[in-house]
Amino acid sequence: MLKSYRQQVTERGALGIPALPLTAEQTADLCELLKKPPAGEEEALLELLRDRVPPGVDGAAYVKASFLTAIAKSEVSSPLISPLKAIELLGTMVGGYNVQSLVDMLQHSQTDPKNEDLGKAAVEALSKILLVYDAFHDVLELSKSNPYAKQVIDSWAEGEWFASRSPLPEAITVTVFKVPGETNTDDLSPAPHATTRPDIPLHALVMLESRMPGALETIAQLKEKGHPVAYVGDVVGTGSSRKSAINSLLWHIGEDIPFVPNKRAGGYILGGAIAPIFFNTAEDSGALPIECDVTKMETGETITIHPYKGEITNEAGEVISSFTLKPETIFDEVRAGGRIPLLIGRSLTDKTREALGLEPSDRFIRPTIPAESNKGFTLAQKMVGKACGVAGVRPGTSCEPVMSAVGSQDTTGPMTRDELKELACLGFSADMVMQSFCHTAAYPKPVDIKTHQEMPDFFASRGGVALRPGDGIIHSWLNRMLLPDTVGTGGDSHTRFPLGISFPAGSGLVAFAAALGVMPLDMPESVLVRFTGKLQPGVTLRDIVNAIPYVAIQKGLLTVPKKNKKNVFGGRIMEMEGLPDLKLEQAFELTDATAERSCSGSTIKLGVETIAEYLRSNIALLKNMVARGYKDERTIMRRVAKMEQWLANPELMSADADAEYAETVEVDLNQITEPIVAAPNDPDNVKLMSECTGDKIDEVFIGSCMTNIGHYRAAAKVLEGAGPVKVRLWICPPTRMDEKQLREEGMYGIFAAAGARTEMPGCSLCMGNQARVGDGTTVFSTSTRNFNNRMGKGARVYLGSAELAAVCALLGRIPSPEEYLEIVSKKIDPFAADLYRYLNFNEMVGFEDEGRVIPVEEMPKIEEFRELTAGAV
Repeated sequence: MLKSYRQQVTERGALGIPALPLTAEQTADLCELLKKPPAGEEEALLELLRDRVPPGVDGAAYVKASFLTAIAKSEVSSPLISPLKAIELLGTMVGGYNVQSLVDMLQHSQTDPKNEDLGKAAVEALSKILLVYDAFHDVLELSKSNPYAKQVIDSWAEGEWFASRSPLPEAITVTVFKVPGETNTDDLSPAPHATTRPDIPLHALVMLESRMPGALETIAQLKEKGHPVAYVGDVVGTGSSRKSAINSLLWHIGEDIPFVPNKRAGGYILGGAIAPIFFNTAEDSGALPIECDVTKMETGETITIHPYKGEITNEAGEVISSFTLKPETIFDEVRAGGRIPLLIGRSLTDKTREALGLEPSDRFIRPTIPAESNKGFTLAQKMVGKACGVAGVRPGTSCEPVMSAVGSQDTTGPMTRDELKELACLGFSADMVMQSFCHTAAYPKPVDIKTHQEMPDFFASRGGVALRPGDGIIHSWLNRMLLPDTVGTGGDSHTRFPLGISFPAGSGLVAFAAALGVMPLDMPESVLVRFTGKLQPGVTLRDIVNAIPYVAIQKGLLTVPKKNKKNVFGGRIMEMEGLPDLKLEQAFELTDATAERSCSGSTIKLGVETIAEYLRSNIALLKNMVARGYKDERTIMRRVAKMEQWLANPELMSADADAEYAETVEVDLNQITEPIVAAPNDPDNVKLMSECTGDKIDEVFIGSCMTNIGHYRAAAKVLEGAGPVKVRLWICPPTRMDEKQLREEGMYGIFAAAGARTEMPGCSLCMGNQARVGDGTTVFSTSTRNFNNRMGKGARVYLGSAELAAVCALLGRIPSPEEYLEIVSKKIDPFAADLYRYLNFNEMVGFEDEGRVIPVEEMPKIEEFRELTAGAV
């Protein structure tokens, strides 16, 4: 074991990164070596056990905890580890498999006075452990008769775990590393390297490889000045991959976490604007994100941050920027090592004090409650209020809404899994937790195949639902598992529910939400987007998606340049109304795209019958999943039961007439008379199609979560009878159900005649982590975003509708409005009613038996699941 491990140390050391954490097998071998250590290896073996074993409920942690427990109980011996030392080492393991052993030592020490030192050590260890979960009740009960347990309870009540940590300094001197303009998460965590994201040090080696070659060498040189390096940018953190981006960034500017291998926390991030989900993920990781004017900061300069004064000074002592730290609890978050440990620890202290009949502790900074208002609530405020057990939640309120649905996908899922292990999670508290395999199924690497094999059992054993490779896109599936007027989250920035509301998050917060069933939220303000008028000929919903930023730009509420960028939607909830008859698949186009506006969340007002139709279809789909043998069937059937309960009494929330919004944006559909596209290479850079007419197109992609079955029928109608197209055409439906239906309707024959490359249902080109467009090509795409180098190196990418994409494929260029309208009026408009039909599974004959592996007589009965709570199998 030592030989192979040291070979890995050498190989990875050549890259400047540490070896991987020990596996369960390596840890077992290490424990055997510790029983009879080879001469000269003593310190190395102890260091491996102490520092290189993952904490929580990892398999290696189980082996380590079992070994140390056996030593503590004198069942096994090691010349290097005494029973007292074993307890001290158990105390470094964060939580999980070590907790019960330490609780047992409290009892063991009371029954044998000779073990007093062991009892004291167990007290010291448990006093600093926050992830105790149900063991809290054991310690509380034990404290009535056991003096050691009483000391632990008293320590938790006093918040000694927090008091023992150093507060944020009065002044922090840092060296500036500045990336001008916008840094998106693709820059920090490039999609082509997504498979290495769980291996934080390795993945961090590609940070900024395209955005700023040589950046890592520059950071290393700046560190030699002796100060921490602060990451500075005009706009920081837009995009999807927040957790992996933060992991990579903190690997270069953060500090090692004691006893947690290959992960860092802390660090300082300064931005003129910081994307809200990225900001929250930085908070979760113990970093200090600050939004401030960065125009007077340049790489290599030494500056001093004064967090309590809200000032930044240069070496001459001159104030070069001012700021207000937010949220107000961030001082405590940094001190605790991150927002997540603060929330868990503060909750433990509060729960302990409540059990003892004590007032809440004044040791912590508590969020200020916004002033009372006699105004009404917005739809989002009511939804979050319902999830918190109140009528509504005002902007600025810190709350923890119950999570009805949590989504995880395969490029972030392995990180979520690791975070769940660190949180010592053995069962989900959230009602529905779903894992998909949409980003890696089409062209899996060996590590992806391993993920496909291992993740389903990991999630299902905790009460989650695992999709299968080839099923399709996370959002297209998760949307079909939603309940009206509920709250959820997901580890993908496009987790934007068309039903209820979601607040997308990084993998750490997604793990927290899945494990604890709630999620911390500082309630954002809302912006109302009100649609009036009617869709004009040739104009699609995707054009209305782009009309929102188009109108905002005209009104001066949004700017495209990154320096001193203005964005009325940034960090706020977009609440849309005026299109109540949209189908849910259509509504998702609008909510999905709020990710590109940097919104924290979104709602859309829809009609009761529209939602009822969708739920009836979804019930049929979920029952078919159980028939096909999907796990966990208890969770699936519990969701079916809740859908049926809503259908029995279908009621929807709505905004109050006097609800307050930070801004109202009116979009008059009568004024949108031609398609609107997002031009290269920025989702905010929206232009009328006529401004781009004639631009040559090399490749066309019709796919992503922004599409539904109607788009593919419409595209096929445009292409029908035209023969091979003039571009490289990619077709990728969002789910296997869409693909099956399109094949049955003959659409794939049309795509084949056009020379299209058809992909397995999933994300395909959208993220650019597997298949990519040609270098330097000009692309028209229906995908979500068009960041530089995302879909292909040096590619120029337009974003727009499937209908326009098909016309571009036909012509090999962006058409004029006249050309486009002529094609649409002949090939799409006469057949619109038939083209834009959606998948109502409950109306499809034989659907319930498709793929059945569970006999009908063995299907679970819905009555068994109506009152079933979430949790592990």
